[in-house]
Amino acid sequence: MPKQKTNKGVMKRMKITATGKVKHHKANRRHLMTNRTSKVKRHSRGTVCETGRVARKYILAMGGL
Repeated sequence: MPKQKTNKGVMKRMKITATGKVKHHKANRRHLMTNRTSKVKRHSRGTVCETGRVARKYILAMGGL
């Protein structure tokens, strides 16, 4: 059976932490930010850690590291 290919898009956007969580930046921050409230901009800052089944899906897409 052939090896599973690594999803390069996921590899570029996400990082696996030492504890096995998946860390990534929040979406919808590229442009058109002037129309949004300060609260929305503030809450969309920073990074997010995914755990559980969602993290497992991304880890498998990265080649099961």
